[in-house]
Amino acid sequence: MTPRSDPTGTAGQALALPGPPNLAASLKSRRRTGAIPGLLYRPAVPADPEKAAEVDRRLETWAAGLDLFPAAWKGDFTGFQFGRAVVLQHPGAVGLERLTAAGKLLLAENVVDSCYCEEDEGRGGARRGLGGRLIMAQSAVDPYHGVPELEEEWGRGMRADGPLRSYHCALEDFSLFATPSQTDRFVHDIARLHLGYLAEAAWAETRYVPRVWEYLVMRQFNNFRPCLSIVDAVDGYELPEQVYARPEIQRITALACNATTIVNDLYSFTKELASDPTHLNLPQVVAANERCGLKTAYLESVEIHNRIMTAFEEESALLSAGSPLVERYARSLAAWVSGNHEWHATNTHRYHLPDYW
Repeated sequence: MTPRSDPTGTAGQALALPGPPNLAASLKSRRRTGAIPGLLYRPAVPADPEKAAEVDRRLETWAAGLDLFPAAWKGDFTGFQFGRAVVLQHPGAVGLERLTAAGKLLLAENVVDSCYCEEDEGRGGARRGLGGRLIMAQSAVDPYHGVPELEEEWGRGMRADGPLRSYHCALEDFSLFATPSQTDRFVHDIARLHLGYLAEAAWAETRYVPRVWEYLVMRQFNNFRPCLSIVDAVDGYELPEQVYARPEIQRITALACNATTIVNDLYSFTKELASDPTHLNLPQVVAANERCGLKTAYLESVEIHNRIMTAFEEESALLSAGSPLVERYARSLAAWVSGNHEWHATNTHRYHLPDYW
């Protein structure tokens, strides 16, 4: 990769990603599974396998009815374990209907990501022209309003494309039990996600290696926030907009989202670099900026995660002490964080760890 200079002119150094082309071969014979040693996490409520299987069955029926993906992708659907993921992430969910709705949103987000963004998955994703695709995706959850005949054309466009159908129908089902405020919250957080997708694609297209803080800013947008935005709705209550919008509530929400996103970087590290040695993740960016080896950078990334996780727990505890409703919301966030970690640590179909310990 050609090194890139700091665009702000403040650092005066050129950066290059260290990932070697043969990383996959070098790690193949020494794969590890389980939780990352030294990572700060809390145990998740165990997932009921029967409940997870029923959510999977419902999701598969829903996806087939909408013709969201071909039969050849069924192995990926099974390996992802959508049902187990949402059961782990929402232990306080009010019933299977709400768990299934959360699963539909999660599935739709992955269909859009795979089909629109990810070039290495062979499903039509590309960095070039991504903005045009994502603005149509945003309209699938944030509908076009205008003259009737053009609204009808928009509707036909949404129905004609699998990723757009998945977004549109998943949000329709979620809005059946969510309040208008909760639904609107999700719509805005999907827009944040799309903005993060665009930043990542732009850096990949220009071969720009960001500073660590720049990378983490991008990941605050390109992260799991749409999934965490719905925790109160799935658990059967609402954190009112006037409370949710408070800066201190926004901060603990962002800290929870950022911690889970770094967890994803750490667990998907070997998988991503095996398919694309230039793929941006936190250890790669730390290694490029500090000019150190990937092992050192990986362990430093674990420490960054732990500091963010500690801040989330400490600040959530302080806010919870003054409000039972905030305490319930913080507990829902923490449950999602724990469940998401458990899903990553135990999904050996998708994730293996480097042997750095």
